[in-house]
Amino acid sequence: MADDGATFNGPIGGWQVQTPSARPMTESLTAPRIAYLGHDASDAAVRRRMRALLDDGLSVTGFMPHRRAPKDLFWDHVDLGETRDGAFAQRIKFIFAGAKRIADDPGFAEADLIIARNLDMLGMAFEAKRRARLATPVIYECLDVHRMLTRRDAFGTSMRTLERALLKRCARVWVSSPGFLEHHFDVYHSGLFAADLMENRLPAASEFGQRPGLATPRKPGPFRLGWIGNLRCQRSFQLLLDQADRFGEQIEIHLHGVPARREIEVFEPEIDARANVTFHGRYQAPDDLAEIYAPLDAVWAGDFMEAGANSEWLLPNRLYEGGYFGVPPIAPSGTQTAAWINAHKTGLLIDEPLDTTLPSLLADLIKAPAPLETARERLLTQSTDTFVEPRGEMARLVRSALQQGLAR
Repeated sequence: MADDGATFNGPIGGWQVQTPSARPMTESLTAPRIAYLGHDASDAAVRRRMRALLDDGLSVTGFMPHRRAPKDLFWDHVDLGETRDGAFAQRIKFIFAGAKRIADDPGFAEADLIIARNLDMLGMAFEAKRRARLATPVIYECLDVHRMLTRRDAFGTSMRTLERALLKRCARVWVSSPGFLEHHFDVYHSGLFAADLMENRLPAASEFGQRPGLATPRKPGPFRLGWIGNLRCQRSFQLLLDQADRFGEQIEIHLHGVPARREIEVFEPEIDARANVTFHGRYQAPDDLAEIYAPLDAVWAGDFMEAGANSEWLLPNRLYEGGYFGVPPIAPSGTQTAAWINAHKTGLLIDEPLDTTLPSLLADLIKAPAPLETARERLLTQSTDTFVEPRGEMARLVRSALQQGLAR
């Protein structure tokens, strides 16, 4: 599947995606103004998207809540208060309170385009539009298909009905993985949307350092396996702990990011009990990425938090971050991540049962790391555009949505 930010407007790869009827724009915009509704101003992925928009010369105002105190906001920001992870009842009330706050802000009315990240913020965007009596086009940015949308009961049906009603009024859908189109949008909402693939690549103008050279030697010592980003999968956590117990001084496990306390209830005590497991905490992306990935031999790219659904369809940040720095991913077979790795021939795949195949793979790599070196060389000879968003891509997609005049 294409990984160059390609736009999908028709039946490609089984996707029945149609462009809604257009309302022509009356003027050409040289510097579009964006109202960006994100779910959490402190989230690393939100910050990366804001950086990419700004780096492409777009004028952006963020309208966002936060789940922890955000640091070093580099964009014009309207704070919508604090929310909590998993507090869905609170967030339903927050949609209406936040929409009123947004609608009352004069900067919202001045925006040429609204980008709403995830379904709750999409609902807030349309409620704010209604209150402010605006016809501003909206882009739905879907970086995960939430478990509420994949449930097979009446609640899941109602959530998909809500998504369908909002989706029909959107100018575009931005997805970070073709798996979301194939397994969700085209299954439930075929013919109602136009989509753009926006992979989780690094922002072009950010300071994330130079790629290592092919001749850069591996640092001596134990095998170093990293798990980086949103640490939200109990099965992955336990798999890595098991490898630490099995291989002892032959391996180091390095964890960087924010643990999801609802998913991994016992975290620090498990790490403290093992000398070869280190939790480094939160990090700034992309500023800290070179330091994080430089020591690693491989990065874990599996996820089972929503097994059979979102976890199998997503493409994680680790593919692009690790790939840029020449760190091969290890991932389960049969996932969108595995399809990406196969297409680029840049990683190592394992089949179920993982509690058998993962230690077998690691034992082989510790003894003879040649397959890892081959994967590393393939990563470092890939085009940089595989891992880094081309300069101007965000602006191109924004202007495309505006020129089509798809406001509802």
